[in-house]
Amino acid sequence: MILALTPSAILAEERVNAMPIADTGPENATAARRAGTPAADDPRWLAVLARDASHDGQFVFAVSTTGVYCRPSCPSRRPRRIGVRFFLRPDQAEKAGFRACLRCRPRAITGNQQSDWAKSVCRYIEQHLDEPITLAHLGKAFRQSPFHLQRRFKAAVGITPREFADTCRLRLLKRNLQAGDNVTRAMYDAGYGSSSRLYEKTASQLGMTPDRYRRGAIATTVRYALADSPLGRMLIAATDRGVCAIQFGHTDAELIEGLKHEFPFAVRKPGEAGLQSWVEAVLAKMTGRELDAALPLDIRATAFQRRVWAYLQSIPFGSTRSYAEVAKAIGQPTASRAVARACATNPVAVAIPCHRVVRKDGSTSGYRWGEGRKKKLLEIERKGSSVRA
Repeated sequence: MILALTPSAILAEERVNAMPIADTGPENATAARRAGTPAADDPRWLAVLARDASHDGQFVFAVSTTGVYCRPSCPSRRPRRIGVRFFLRPDQAEKAGFRACLRCRPRAITGNQQSDWAKSVCRYIEQHLDEPITLAHLGKAFRQSPFHLQRRFKAAVGITPREFADTCRLRLLKRNLQAGDNVTRAMYDAGYGSSSRLYEKTASQLGMTPDRYRRGAIATTVRYALADSPLGRMLIAATDRGVCAIQFGHTDAELIEGLKHEFPFAVRKPGEAGLQSWVEAVLAKMTGRELDAALPLDIRATAFQRRVWAYLQSIPFGSTRSYAEVAKAIGQPTASRAVARACATNPVAVAIPCHRVVRKDGSTSGYRWGEGRKKKLLEIERKGSSVRA
């Protein structure tokens, strides 16, 4: 159902919203329409009752008893019809004295139809993590064929709806475990249906079992080394599997605190001697002295992050790519913003060279360890590549 309101309909809507609203049943619908009062069979009201996400961005509804306005798909409890008003745009609702719902965030609708549609699907998935989110289910909710919905969603977001749901569940699981919830409670709150599915889906992404992650990897030894680098103090941390963190900072205390953030109760041991070869390998990579230095990694990543990070490792020393070029190279030309997020969450600086991704005009953008370090690192590489040439 598509709502296409003409200019005359818009004027009529404004007149209607200025009138007191009466609750009308289907039997009084005709009389209500003649009187200029919104009827209970108004397609907008039916869309609100159905929480129809396909209407998000076409209008918002406001509830007089709460003073809040929402998008049609808002998961909150449905209000009584008597207190509901409709507006074409959020600013109209706010001008009338209503405030945006903090749950469905109706102002997140941008006016870009493709982007807004993808956000609506993402929002729907986030709100239904405890249910089976199949393509057939999504297709019915958004009135599209499962095949078309998946292709359209992947083009906009860069990953499939299932991969997005897995990412949301993992993020929620990590947050719940870090908050101290036991594994069973964290599992169900994050939408995992069984413990077997939980361990099947998360063991590789967490790098350990959920219980060990909950205890801050207390059974895992994380060795770390601190060293000087061209970018200031550097920390390299590793598990038995490989390097899990490469960070830059101003002081050793700052770097150690950053390591605690991910594994708050891990057995952290200084291990300069055992990690010296990896420290030298990272420094060699930074200056271009040994580009193929072996550096095993033990990092957690979503499917999309893995694709981005793998491509970043293929960018030649001294070269750069724009976010749009990276998105196109991995087969997701509209996922530039998702590429930027993947760069921002890279836990192993230099080993995965996210600093080689810049804006379209060639200027540097944000960097997890500071834009100044990014500029300096690119300058080192440019000088190093000219010397090698």
